[in-house]
Amino acid sequence: MPYVGGVRIAVCPGSFDPITNGHVDVVRRALTMFDEVVVAVATNAAKEALLSAQVRAAVAAEAVAGLPGARVALVPGLLADFLREVGACAVVKGIRGASDVDAEVPMALMNRYLSGVETVFVAGDQSMAHIASSMVKDVARHGGRIDDLVPAPVVPVVRAALARREEGRPEVGRSETGQDGERP
Repeated sequence: MPYVGGVRIAVCPGSFDPITNGHVDVVRRALTMFDEVVVAVATNAAKEALLSAQVRAAVAAEAVAGLPGARVALVPGLLADFLREVGACAVVKGIRGASDVDAEVPMALMNRYLSGVETVFVAGDQSMAHIASSMVKDVARHGGRIDDLVPAPVVPVVRAALARREEGRPEVGRSETGQDGERP
């Protein structure tokens, strides 16, 4: 397994649209196995994202800010290339059930083929098995409470993005994360 300066780096990839408490739990637990965990915000061409990649990364960074050893980065292309770039020795993926396994195993095999990096599956905490980004967006879209499903910084970002979408307005600036100006 590759090392960068003797540090074991794992990558936890996903679209994180938005990041949930389940995602943060997987990162927290991965930090017990690896020195550093890179939360790799990627774009899934098969999904229409609510939040831009930059906003997803900014909110994810806020969500993992209290976890020493965790950092967030955007994946500009193939995950396999990103793994080499950061010197990762593993990919970490949370698994809630059989459907996650069915979806994740082919990706794990392809990433290993392309990069030589193995995927470690972390069983999701059963108390959060019902949490999925798509369900969070659906609950929020219908006015439901999402405060206990996502980290606190996510709530206003999702609500603002849904309101803009409802009004037919595109995403603008960084106001979603409570900051002014352009996105990072």
